[in-house]
Amino acid sequence: MQNLKLNLKHLRYFWSVASHGSIARAAEALYLTPQTISGQIAELEKQIGAKLFQRDGRQLVLNETGRLVFSYADEMFRLGIELQDVLSGGAPGTTITVKVGVAMVVPKLLAYRVLEPVLQMPEAVRLICHEAPLVDLLADLSVHKLDVVLADVPVNPALNIRAYNHSLGDSGISFFAVPGQAGVLRDGFPGSLSGAPMLMPGSGSSLRRSLESWFERHALQPLVIAEFEDRALMKAFGERGSGVFTSPTAVEQDVLNKYGVEVIGRTLEIREHFYLISPERRIKHPAVTAITESARTELFV
Repeated sequence: MQNLKLNLKHLRYFWSVASHGSIARAAEALYLTPQTISGQIAELEKQIGAKLFQRDGRQLVLNETGRLVFSYADEMFRLGIELQDVLSGGAPGTTITVKVGVAMVVPKLLAYRVLEPVLQMPEAVRLICHEAPLVDLLADLSVHKLDVVLADVPVNPALNIRAYNHSLGDSGISFFAVPGQAGVLRDGFPGSLSGAPMLMPGSGSSLRRSLESWFERHALQPLVIAEFEDRALMKAFGERGSGVFTSPTAVEQDVLNKYGVEVIGRTLEIREHFYLISPERRIKHPAVTAITESARTELFV
């Protein structure tokens, strides 16, 4: 072991498999065949003189030696990526690029308000936004395709992803409808929601679960007529008078201005929380720092 010389290419393939959780996903990310990846890891295990993975059903799981090697490899390659970013973006006159993943369940108006400070920075900034389900965004974050992810839930610690949650703040919920409906439902809120046509977020969202619990606590039985994964589409239906919809109170005025609806009522019993998820415990990217500071001191005050 004293004269051990590790092949960095083999080590990088191992790091990619450990980060992605499988050889197949690592091969897809690296544009290589699974057989090539498997062969390179076998070579690395031969150099080290020990196995790095063990089978858990159909999954590959790091063993004790694998976890030790991964901890060093992870730090090495993350520092290398960070150095590359600094060298490519640190020269005077260059454009700072920030790649943000936005979870599909995050309201578009709120996402805009969170990310808007990036466009107001004195430096030249290029903002790249990618919207997808949270699980897909976290996979991209783990291999540095994204700098940060905007989500309504923190990353699950059970996932094999090294990521950190940075709380931006939270907001109560406002209920909206077109003027005719709102005028009728405003009196007696929230009891007036029983029997009212309701547009709901998709069953996979944390807001959906919170709303259902709140309805149950207040013995409310609204008539759910449609469910939406895309909350911008839900608001579009609400704008046409299809039913009552919700949005964070933090962007209430934006909703009123954009959709021409009125507020029926508000509640602080339901609170939506929002997070930036990053691969670093401490945020260093200047654009991401601008996002967090503005959200905490202005949007979610």
